Amino acid sequence: MFSGISSLSLDPKGRMTVPVRYRENLVSKESNELALVESHFGCLLLMSFFEWKKKVDYLAQNGTEEDKRFWIGLSDTPELDKSGRVLISPVLRQGAEIRKDVLLLGVGANLEIWDASRLQNHKASMRLNFENQKR
Repeated sequence: MFSGISSLSLDPKGRMTVPVRYRENLVSKESNELALVESHFGCLLLMSFFEWKKKVDYLAQNGTEEDKRFWIGLSDTPELDKSGRVLISPVLRQGAEIRKDVLLLGVGANLEIWDASRLQNHKASMRLNFENQKR
């Protein structure tokens, strides 16, 4: 399970260093492959390849076309390099409007990668929605 928040920066090649505390739960002894998926919330989901593959295998048999497009089409499976970095493809960075400064949020079964300014806007919007619902 992932929890917490980390403030990170992408290098000029678009790589993000994954904090050490998350690496053991993301990669296996057999493979350093990870999965990145563009989310509906404006961020990227980062998870172990194993978890992503279970979801994809299920959806291949039982999912809707929209589910398949989301989990398979809007994804990438990069490897964690020896320095603990993951390359975020330009297409996924563009889709989530990720620039240089990012926040990595642990949200249970996966991590979310947010552009720092975009997360601030998302939080403000969520707070406004919450306040409006209380009225």
